[in-house]
Amino acid sequence: MAELSMDDLMFRPGLMKGQRILITGGGTGLGKVMAEACLMLGAEVYICGRRGGVVEAAAKDLTDAHGGKCVGLACDIRVPEAIGEMIETIWADGGALTGLVNNAAGNFISRTEDLSPRGFDAIANIVFRGSFFVTLECGKRWLETGQHASVVSILTTWVWNGGPFTVPSAMSKAGLNVMTQSLAVEWGNRGIRFNAIAPGPFPTEGMNARLTPGSDGRGHDGADPTIPLNRNGEMRELGNLAVYLLDPGSAYVNGQTIAIDGGSHLRGGGFSRLAEWGDAEWAAARDSIRSANEKDRAQRTV
Repeated sequence: MAELSMDDLMFRPGLMKGQRILITGGGTGLGKVMAEACLMLGAEVYICGRRGGVVEAAAKDLTDAHGGKCVGLACDIRVPEAIGEMIETIWADGGALTGLVNNAAGNFISRTEDLSPRGFDAIANIVFRGSFFVTLECGKRWLETGQHASVVSILTTWVWNGGPFTVPSAMSKAGLNVMTQSLAVEWGNRGIRFNAIAPGPFPTEGMNARLTPGSDGRGHDGADPTIPLNRNGEMRELGNLAVYLLDPGSAYVNGQTIAIDGGSHLRGGGFSRLAEWGDAEWAAARDSIRSANEKDRAQRTV
């Protein structure tokens, strides 16, 4: 189901006409919203994810709602060869991309001492390695032809203040933060900009299933006294920020990570409160997360 209308966007219609954007993890949640904002403003949009049926359905949903071109591609970005094949397909389907959003992610709460190598890799191979290899596959092609482009990576505010009980994600997102800063310098004078967004609470089904297990899967949209602005983020706000950073209108913004969290990271935040949990609470959380993972696996086609 579409999330946005033109009234939600602060930009003129047609702003992104001629742009070609890839959004990883674009079939659900924040990725789908950013894809929708770009599509509504005239961009050709590609979304990818491991669950082929989900991204294909999302692409159809968005084009049915707004017209234009949105293509869903099944791709497991943990596999570098699969990334290369996907990027070749996109380039062959209309030319070079002009923008990339590294949004694909995985996360779950866990006591760090309970993590297995497989659990750590499940996050790091998507967020850290996968995002890098997608960026590299696009970047090599852009550099070879002198193409200008913008890369936006979706991080978290944990890159500044740590992520207790989400250590694999915090470590991986911190790595992407350093990639953003490093390549902003290394490739900036060759026409490729790098920036990042660090969202605060924007309740989505995936976020709640693994970070607040036992919730109803959708979160809440009302008041939240833990956030200085006393509310969660609205999807249109994230969509507008992503469009700004992708568009050439922000051409002098490079190497920045911008928080959009109502100021909550300035109060510490994160999952430090989970230090109060005991074995029973963690056992219940693991059961809930396992159920969510099994549901996701059933939908994958790659």
